[in-house]
Amino acid sequence: MHKLASAVLFGCSLFSAGMALAQTAPAAPPHVGRHASTPEDIRAIEQVVADFQAALIAKDVKLLSSLMLHTNILFASPADDTFIKKMRDTTDVHFDGVAAAGYAGFANFIKREPQRTEEKFYNVKITQDRHVAWVNFDYEFLVGDKLSNYGVEAWQMVKRDGDWKILSVVWSMHPAAEAGK
Repeated sequence: MHKLASAVLFGCSLFSAGMALAQTAPAAPPHVGRHASTPEDIRAIEQVVADFQAALIAKDVKLLSSLMLHTNILFASPADDTFIKKMRDTTDVHFDGVAAAGYAGFANFIKREPQRTEEKFYNVKITQDRHVAWVNFDYEFLVGDKLSNYGVEAWQMVKRDGDWKILSVVWSMHPAAEAGK
């Protein structure tokens, strides 16, 4: 019985602490979270997402490039600290974990890979505020209909000359072998 009473008391303490934190956090002013967004822009951003996926399947690197603001956008899955240390110790003292190939390397991979490539998106969330937007989602990347890797991906987008363009793409990456764990 003593253990039960201690557990209940501990649980009540945690609840009280959480309530105190919630009550001390300042209330957001009314303008926070209010974005200048239109249904037309959201549909246009959704079309970019659909075109990106279609371009991978069709291996249409020209369509893929038309979705980017330019060729030199940030397009990377940054390495973790363990890999960065290994590279700095063995190869390049300046290695920062961001591959130099970026978008061009990805486009070349898509073009040259003989098997079908596809990226499936889940839990897509679009946030748009005026001429900038963010697209966040969970993904699976398939090569030859087999899972290659998966993770979380985030795009920054910008509206230029009436069209939405991808400004950056950053993603985490887990090997397929981790999917069942």
